[in-house]
Amino acid sequence: MTQIEVTMLGTTAGVPTQKRNHAALHILYRSENEFQMLFDCGEGTQRQMLFADINFMRIDNIFITHWHADHYAGLLGLMETMNLEKRSRPLRIFAPEATKFVDLLLQLGYANKYFDIVAVDAPHDGNEVTTLLDTEEFMVQSAPMNHRIPAVGFAFVEKDRMKIDKEKAKRLGLPEKGLIFKKLKEKGTAEFRGKTVRIEDVATIEKGKRVAYSGDTMICENMVTLAKDADLLIHDSTFFMDPEELRAEGYKHAGFEDVLALAKRANAKQLLLTHISRRYQNEKELAERIASHANVSIAKDLMKIVLK
Repeated sequence: MTQIEVTMLGTTAGVPTQKRNHAALHILYRSENEFQMLFDCGEGTQRQMLFADINFMRIDNIFITHWHADHYAGLLGLMETMNLEKRSRPLRIFAPEATKFVDLLLQLGYANKYFDIVAVDAPHDGNEVTTLLDTEEFMVQSAPMNHRIPAVGFAFVEKDRMKIDKEKAKRLGLPEKGLIFKKLKEKGTAEFRGKTVRIEDVATIEKGKRVAYSGDTMICENMVTLAKDADLLIHDSTFFMDPEELRAEGYKHAGFEDVLALAKRANAKQLLLTHISRRYQNEKELAERIASHANVSIAKDLMKIVLK
């Protein structure tokens, strides 16, 4: 069994509060191995990781939704700390215009970096979903969002897992282990003693889990695509005002009612609202706003959600 553990490190909008740090979330993926990654890195993120008991030295991939300071200003300090802790492994930073802004960050100050920092640009125009990171067990994808500046959203997508049913394999006369199972997993079929064996004859398919994260955005179709059938959708809900009023004010953020509608269209199983404006500091009032909506939560700093 695999597990995705999401830790919300920062859940405020542009200005922090006593209870909400700037935007960041951490994903820990557990299978036979463990993989850790960071999405956004607002000011104070490395300290939040200390409170959450996260070893940031094990993070090899950071995904930045856009270059507004509340989403990236913690990068400089985090990289400096990694350097002081004698990091040697490369660190990859994925973002719209990553090569431009990572280079600018690396020019600040006098400290040399003793590990490689690799910038990877995420396309920020159009409607295409881009696979930025592709491993044997999962992918991280991005798509352009609708914000004031180039911005993207991300999806952590676990690949479907095939579990061999040993009893079914035995009835077909297959060996307990061998190359045939590798071929079945890779191609879906394999020849054995003159007969074609299909993967569905000997295995069950465990559907992969999906976590989608919008970053800052107005409601857009690309987010519906990224969040399709998501087990968890984490979406910008900066304001809880009437959608028409929100648009009239010219804010380039989503509002509560619009996010609810988007989550329904995407068929997301859980909705977590984040990037909460500092104007909403009464937690009881926020809880009352979502009370009638099933599977909807408001993010809090250091909260964890585990998907199994």
